[in-house]
This record gives sequence, structure tokens and C-alpha cells, in this order.
Amino acid sequence: MFDKLESIEKRYEEVLTELSAPEVSNDASRFRKLMKEQSDLAPIVEAYRKYKKAKQTIEDSLELLEIENDEEMREMAKEELAEAKKDLEEIEETLKILLLPRDENDDKNVVVEIRAGAGGDEAALFAAELYRMYCRYAENNGWKTDLVSFNEMGLGGMKEVVFMVNGQGAYSKLKYESGVHRVQRVPVTESGGRIHTSTATVAVMPEAEDVDVVIDMNDCKFDVFRASGNGGQCVNTTDSAVRLTHIPTGIVISCQDEKSQLKNKDKALKVLKSRLYDLELQKKQAAEAAERKSQVGTGDRSEKIKTYNFPENRVTDHRIKFTSYKLGQILDGDITELIENCIAADQAAKLSAQAEA
Repeated sequence: MFDKLESIEKRYEEVLTELSAPEVSNDASRFRKLMKEQSDLAPIVEAYRKYKKAKQTIEDSLELLEIENDEEMREMAKEELAEAKKDLEEIEETLKILLLPRDENDDKNVVVEIRAGAGGDEAALFAAELYRMYCRYAENNGWKTDLVSFNEMGLGGMKEVVFMVNGQGAYSKLKYESGVHRVQRVPVTESGGRIHTSTATVAVMPEAEDVDVVIDMNDCKFDVFRASGNGGQCVNTTDSAVRLTHIPTGIVISCQDEKSQLKNKDKALKVLKSRLYDLELQKKQAAEAAERKSQVGTGDRSEKIKTYNFPENRVTDHRIKFTSYKLGQILDGDITELIENCIAADQAAKLSAQAEA
């Protein structure tokens, strides 16, 4: 591990030197690439330097205890030694986590698809609540959401909604949300007070870049139609909505949020690229089943991952056996605690798998 850390620190210094070179400042693409690398390496280098400092403190304290006779000085040295040993252990664990292989998609924007499952109108209402929850979470993180398409139902529900979340590290957090979400509550339409169970499916896909997926436009069929639902006069009275069909896979994407047909076409293509890229990722994960089992965020899309129980005011993540009794805050976008627990569980599973390898 420490040979790797030495080489990372050396590379970090090289990157800093390159960034200060005039020719790099004039090359925007190279400059961005180096800044990204420096940003990725900085936390590891910072932790490693703290580790070396703590180790040096231990050596100095032990040396002082060997030669020092003054009792007060010896007590100070013992205190420093104990504190440095504690720091060393904590930093070593941090370094192990920082050195885990990173998901190459973690820094990407995401495409999120939410679909009402079993439960009729109640499932559609729940899907709409999940959409609002993720929008509020994105807002709290300073990320931008961009609606692609939606299919409304009565009472304010959504049969399905597709939207993009644009922000640094969006996929690294939201990838843990893919799966089946279950709600248990008394529906507003239920006069008998009986608790119903409904579901909604969430799919979180990294936004594909042009280098990730190349689409043959001959494989794409575009249809235009008039947008429906809420919107301004131009949205509802012109053929601005776009339906994109990818012939080889049969994937169909509708986009009607923009007034411009061209913008809707561009959004539909972005979603198609992300879906095709996601299909490749799922194939890769299926081929690496043993590794996938040690990762919380890459399970089967049909897996039931969370239950939102209104009578008990709780949300339970079944993958990591974690329960929170802050249902209202969570549905209002405060899902940080749930996601952080998923990240911690994922890291622990990876460290365990690494130790067994």
C-alpha cells in the first residue's frame, strides 16, 4: 500500500508542476484534465502526509522516552505517543477507503426514471412524491434538475417521469437509489382506513458521453407530436414534442418539456445514450457477479430496496438493514443520512472483499 502512496504523492507533485507551466494554461482541455487529476489525488496525498506526520511523532516520542529523565516531559511524550498512535490507526483506515477502486461514473450527471408500479393511483402519487424528494435533494446539493418527460395521472400522481440531475458527483450519491421503493399507508381514496402497499421503480443511470456510446442515426426514428399536460401556450399548441425510437433495441423515449423541437430531440438523444450505456454497465456487472455482491449500489433493478411506512413514520433500507424515523424530512429531500449509510456499507463490503482476495 505504501509503495502505491509514494507513487501517488510523486504524481501529485508532477501534476502541480505541469499546471504551473505556461503551455498548459493555454491548452484548456489539458488544463481541465490535470485539474481533475489533482482534485482526485489531493485527498489521498493529504491523508498520506498526515499519516507520515503521525508516524514521525511516534518515533520522536519513543526516542524522547528513552533519553528523558524529567517526569513531566515523559508524561507529555506519553500523551503525544498515545494520541499519535490513535491518529495513525484512523488515518490508515481512511487511506484504505481512499485507495479503493473508484467508479469511473461517479462524477457524472445522471438520468433518473421513476415509474409507478403496483397500486394504481396510489402508486402514481408515490412516484410523484419520490420525484419531488429527489428534486429537493438535488437543490440542497446545489445541483440542477432538468425535466425530460412525464405522464400525469389524476390527483397529482405520475405514471412515469424522466429527468436529469446535473451536478458534480451526482451519480456517486444517487446510484444507491436504483430499485423498487415500497410505500405503506392509508390512501386518501380509502374510506375504511386500511393500509395499502404500493410500489414505484427508480432507475438511476450515468449520463453517457459521446466517447461512451456512439449512436448510428440510421437506427433512430423520430416522430413529432403536440405536447400535453401543464405548459405554456407554445408548448401545447405546436408539434414540439419528440418521440425517439431506437430500432435495434426497441427503446422508446418521449420528450416534451421544451418549446423547441430541436431541444427536445437533443434531450431524447441524451437519455437514449444513457440507457444504452446503462445496458452495457448492467451486462458488465452481471459478468462480474462476485464483485457486484460486495457493492450496495449495483443490485438488480427488481430488488425491493426501501419501505416508506407512514403509520410508523419510518423509512427502512432493506439492503443495509438501516431504519430512520424521519419519514417527513426524508420525503422533503433530506436523504443524506440514508445515502451516507449506503456508501459506508458499500465501502465496508469492498474492504472485506479486498482482504479476502
